Amino acid sequence: MTLLSRLQGPVEDAARALLGCRLTAGGVTVRLTEVEAYSGTGEDPASHAHRGRTPRNTIMFGPAGYAYVYFTYGMHYCLNVVTGTEGTASAVLLRAGEVVGGLETARSRRPAARSDAELARGPARLCSALAVGRDFYGTYLMDGHLSEGDDPPGEVVAGPRVGVTGAHDLPWRFWLAGDPTVSEYRRHVPRLRKD
Repeated sequence: MTLLSRLQGPVEDAARALLGCRLTAGGVTVRLTEVEAYSGTGEDPASHAHRGRTPRNTIMFGPAGYAYVYFTYGMHYCLNVVTGTEGTASAVLLRAGEVVGGLETARSRRPAARSDAELARGPARLCSALAVGRDFYGTYLMDGHLSEGDDPPGEVVAGPRVGVTGAHDLPWRFWLAGDPTVSEYRRHVPRLRKD
């Protein structure tokens, strides 16, 4: 079964299939170690597509294998791989990876990283290490950007997603057990409004 055919399946299966894969952009390659699944309209309130198609999320409706990039908190880019069948929105957020190629380039983009394990730990740091920005939105990843890894990825662990207000206990965050590049779990805590 090809990677693309695995990405066309259910979003949870696609997320697991991405672990251990190699992603290359901006002269850097990372081995994916942590991802989060987001399903389509209505069924997943944490998904950008749960209220329907918008100009921002239209790429999430397929076909599979394309990059969905969004800007968050007015300062960070996050990268998702579109999954599932065309017409039904789903995507997998790439949360963390190990830099396995272009290490010096990644270090130059992430000078605040205290160790190589921190270079692409977290979705914004991963995008920074890969130099992924708004112009990467809609890139077809199966043309040399995304490929299966050489080795079996190891034990996969599932748990709640990070920083979401809806369906936060859904165990759709997947990571490689014991990998030092996996980000620390932080449950979303809503801010209290001051009246």
